[in-house]
Amino acid sequence: MNSWHHAVSAARKWGGTPEDYIELEEFLDSSKKIIGDVRHRSLYHHTEGVWLCQRIFGRTIEVSRSAGGTVQVPVRLIAERHVLEDLGWLPSPADYIAGMPIAPWMSGAQRKQLPLSHLLQSEPRTEEPAE
Repeated sequence: MNSWHHAVSAARKWGGTPEDYIELEEFLDSSKKIIGDVRHRSLYHHTEGVWLCQRIFGRTIEVSRSAGGTVQVPVRLIAERHVLEDLGWLPSPADYIAGMPIAPWMSGAQRKQLPLSHLLQSEPRTEEPAE
């Protein structure tokens, strides 16, 4: 399901319009910019991702009701619904890495040497004073 359809689903459930929800829904799917297949979900589609949404978007979002007035919708509920719609359950980050092989570089055993040109690019440059 794409971000827009998640936003439409949220608007049906809690009121308001899809535009009320789209930023949060797009954030959860923003990992598609990095990984173009379903593995992108390993970055935010889990319990920690739900809490991250709350940290970024706040505890609630205010949504206008069609009958008038507004309602505060908990951000975590919106994020959990997104994950449930995509996966059918709410995994933890540990569920994603349970089968991940441990590569030698993960323990720091492998050191990469950077060419000197890369190191020089990170140093602050000083400008010559103008005469």
